[in-house]
Amino acid sequence: MTIRTILVDDEPLATQGLQLRLQKHEDVEVVETCLNGREAIRAIKTHKPDLVFLDIQMPGFDGFSVIQGLMEVEPPLFVFVTAYSDHALRGFETGAIDYLMKPVEEDRLADTMDRVRQRLSEKRSAEEAGKLKEVLAEVAPDAVDNVGGDDDAHSSSRYEKLINIKDRGQIFRVDVDTIEKIDAAGDYMCIYTGDNTLILRETMKDLEKRLDPRRFQRVHRSTIVNLDLVRQVKPHTNGECFLVLDSGSQVKVSRSYRDVVARFVH
Repeated sequence: MTIRTILVDDEPLATQGLQLRLQKHEDVEVVETCLNGREAIRAIKTHKPDLVFLDIQMPGFDGFSVIQGLMEVEPPLFVFVTAYSDHALRGFETGAIDYLMKPVEEDRLADTMDRVRQRLSEKRSAEEAGKLKEVLAEVAPDAVDNVGGDDDAHSSSRYEKLINIKDRGQIFRVDVDTIEKIDAAGDYMCIYTGDNTLILRETMKDLEKRLDPRRFQRVHRSTIVNLDLVRQVKPHTNGECFLVLDSGSQVKVSRSYRDVVARFVH
């Protein structure tokens, strides 16, 4: 899988430095470099890259204006590269996959590229499945429902390993392995990691799509639990039960979800 990439920065030395570091990633092909936002918008529309490394502060169109200028086309993945950390909050709000500080560290860049590969793999798998379904719908309609079995849908590589959470004016990078449970409160999620509680503005439905269902299961209409961190199951009245988690906290499992949890907890 070749990752077609565009670099956007008004400082040629910064572009050269990033390009040099990217040479160690053999699957990255830099198809164009741009010195400003207007050039970037034209290049992205022309080349339709998979990934764009985008500086924020540039003369004329800044990095945020570039993203706004691509509203009518399918956007690539964006990674912001900047010398100013105070733009991080707004950067993540745009949906950027990561936010790198200049000068870019090689280890940090490697982590970013791992996330890029994961996201592109998910996207391409979905596109391939969609194309196959279109073909099957014409030549073998009865086979369409069998495309994309459970093994593929549950492949752990399809789901997030890190979740960026903006809370109390800061960006927290949360390893999903540490998430113990998640409680819904409208369009906000309370993320519990055992020793910390963070607030994420996202719906339960959207968050579930990002988490591996083999590990994260809904046990109540408004609660998701990391089944790897369940240490005890305590029966309760009326067919309900409680799950005791690593931290000692208890989560009530409603009757309608008990059978789901039973398949994973022994």
